[in-house]
Amino acid sequence: QGQLVESGGGLVQAGGSLRLDCAASGSAFTLNTIGWYRQAPGKQRELVALIREDGTTVYVASLKDRFTISRDNAKNTASLQMNNLKPEDTAIYYCHKPNTPIWGQGTAVTVSS
Repeated sequence: QGQLVESGGGLVQAGGSLRLDCAASGSAFTLNTIGWYRQAPGKQRELVALIREDGTTVYVASLKDRFTISRDNAKNTASLQMNNLKPEDTAIYYCHKPNTPIWGQGTAVTVSS
C-alpha cells in the first residue's frame, strides 16, 4: 500500500519561510494526486493544496499567494514551499493521498510572532 513521510517542519519567526517535503514509498504515490493538509491546535484538519500527477494544482484561496506545492515524480516526492509565514500557520502539516487511508505522520510547524 505504501507510506508517506513528511520532513522539514520547525520553528520560524513570522515572515520567514519553510519547505516541507513528503517522501513516498511503495504504491502510495504512483500516478495520483497528493495533497498537503494541516491541523492547528483545537481545529479540524484542513486542506492546504493538492497537486495532480500532471502538475496541475489546487490551493485554498487564502494561502495561494504564500504557499507553493510541487512534486518530482521521478523521486516520488512532493513539497510545500511556505513563504511569509504567520503565527496562524502554526499547525501539524500532513501529506495525504486523497481517497485512500494513506497519511504521513505529520511534521510540526511553529511560527512565532
